[in-house]
Amino acid sequence: MRAWQISSFGIEHLQFVERPTPIPGPGEVLVGIRAISLNYRDLLMIRGLYNPRMKLPRIPCSDGAGEVVAVGEGVTAWKPGDRVAGIFMQNWLDGPLTAPRARGALGGDIDGVLADCLVVRETGLVGIPPHLSFQEAATLPCAAVTAWNALNAGDVKPGSTVLVQGTGGVSIFAIQFARLRGARVIGVSSSYEKLERAAGLGLDAGLNYRDNPEWDRWALDQTGGEGVDLVVEVGGAGTLARSLRALRFGGTIAQVGVLAESAEPFPVPMVLHKMARIHGIYVGSRRDFVDMIRAISLTQLRPVGEEFHWTQAREVLDKMAEANHFGKLVLSVD
Repeated sequence: MRAWQISSFGIEHLQFVERPTPIPGPGEVLVGIRAISLNYRDLLMIRGLYNPRMKLPRIPCSDGAGEVVAVGEGVTAWKPGDRVAGIFMQNWLDGPLTAPRARGALGGDIDGVLADCLVVRETGLVGIPPHLSFQEAATLPCAAVTAWNALNAGDVKPGSTVLVQGTGGVSIFAIQFARLRGARVIGVSSSYEKLERAAGLGLDAGLNYRDNPEWDRWALDQTGGEGVDLVVEVGGAGTLARSLRALRFGGTIAQVGVLAESAEPFPVPMVLHKMARIHGIYVGSRRDFVDMIRAISLTQLRPVGEEFHWTQAREVLDKMAEANHFGKLVLSVD
């Protein structure tokens, strides 16, 4: 098998290597990886900023799609030729997240998908919708499930107002899923071009925060002073205070990202004053993934991203670090 591995931290140290092709044991499945999509977590992992004590070498990346090549003894859920994607946390199949279920994340606790094949337990896979390519399906395991659960956390209904930040993978999926639920979606970005593209996917109103940094006031104006029902918070400490000001009383912040830092103290008084709910989102379970796929299949929703060859992994990681992309960055494996 061919793979990219972290031998020492840093994009420049990512190595393209040959390893023995794994053989599936009892209850295991060998998947031929056809496409991988990148997440910000992957970038942090490769740089050594996510888990500096991670055992090396490690194959990075959590999100991939491909087809079953072989199955081990006792496997009944899959057969060769089935189109599948891996779940983010291999031990979280259903129910709430617990410490044991949080272990076993691809590309972190165990080797990930930046390879041309992967062995996982049969429960660590889901079938992908027939209308999606491998490249489109590879975008689903982390970003799409995260966005799906962010909307669940905010109990988004027809008529709800959702605020998204930027036009990365989670935010674009949040726009698409919110529109499926009949919600109004507003968003902020540093690019007018990206806001225009997002409008084509269902964004109802957008603001360039470089020209108008007080996007919290704008969000209040967009809701008649009431505030939004849900903020899909990808920034972190650097944007949390404005998200709270944009929120309605009793609204929800789905905290999914840590892209921006802040030297200011955590705005506890504002949380109390607005009776805000801050709900951390750490992707989701296999059951969440399956439920989301049903909705994607029913509506024929198509993910959005840019495609590259997987030999360009270093260059695409550098592109992710620049944060100028729209939707997902996807690597195709030949």
